[in-house]
Parts: sequence; C-alpha cells; structure tokens
Amino acid sequence: MPEYTIHLEELTVTMGLGIHAVERAAPQRVVLSVAMTCRYDAPPEDRIDAVVDYDFLRNEIHMLASSKHFELQETLCDQIAALAFADPRVIRVRVRSMKPDIYPDARIGCEIERARQ
Repeated sequence: MPEYTIHLEELTVTMGLGIHAVERAAPQRVVLSVAMTCRYDAPPEDRIDAVVDYDFLRNEIHMLASSKHFELQETLCDQIAALAFADPRVIRVRVRSMKPDIYPDARIGCEIERARQ
C-alpha cells in the first residue's frame, strides 16, 4: 500500500494560547505545521477525491483556533492531531505549534507525533 505525506506548513492563526497574564490578555500569533502520512490502497489517480484533501484540515484548524482559549500548546497539538485522524486514510500525524512573539530572541513551540492505533 503506497504512503504519502501531506504537509500543511506555517499556517498562521491568531488565537488565545498560554497560561501567563499577557497571553490571556489578548490573542497572539501561533504558527502551525502539520504532516499527515496517508496510506492508500493503490497509487491515487489524479483526482482530489482519491487523496486526503488538506483543505478540510486547514478549515478545521481555523475553527478550532477561534473556538476557545487554550492553556497549553500540547493540548492544541493533540486536538489538531485528532482532527487529522478524522480521515481513516491518515495513519500518522506530526503537529508543531510555535509562538513567535513571546520572546524577542526565540520562538516557543511544541511538537507531537501520533500514530493511528
């Protein structure tokens, strides 16, 4: 069975994320990257309905980011991974979140990798 990895790189959202007072006071930029490893029964034909369409994930991430304030990047990453697994052809997912504006000299992030059980 062929496998392909689909990348959604550096999707920038403005959202509530963090435990510190300054992070709770206003939404901040969060940069998200997702890699979904997809397994197909055969090499896909050249049609969008033959593969995992990343549009659904981008849209769902935007809705998730606007739905509530997240305390932890770990929680955000786990929920994004769960969104990716909505398509049964996704067998593995890697999610990275980065907060680029917390420190003047560094970005703060989290990365998780999950596999379908």
